[in-house]
Amino acid sequence: MARAATARALPAPSRPRARPRPTPRAKRKIEPRRRVAGGVVWIGLVATLLAGVVALNVAVLRLNVRLDETQSERNQLRADNAQLNTEIAAKAASGRIVGLASGRLGLRPANPEYLDLRK
Repeated sequence: MARAATARALPAPSRPRARPRPTPRAKRKIEPRRRVAGGVVWIGLVATLLAGVVALNVAVLRLNVRLDETQSERNQLRADNAQLNTEIAAKAASGRIVGLASGRLGLRPANPEYLDLRK
């Protein structure tokens, strides 16, 4: 009887335990709010960049208009200077000056002859 009692006291050989299979995890869904917020940020960023490009183009167009106006003014001033130079040349002609001096003022051209008073 003592043997029977000891036989019960010994544990029965155990089977190797099978590892429990991991349960497949469901894919984590990204929160919809976070996706929407990220999209709004990108839209805002792209809109800001496009607004900057448009502003830069407008500034360049304004500079081109001012440059064109300045070139037109420069061309007009050059034409005016050429006209004034023509008038100056016409008024400075020696024949006209001689005619005005003799006609209006009664002056005559100087005689190139002179007396040599050293003798």
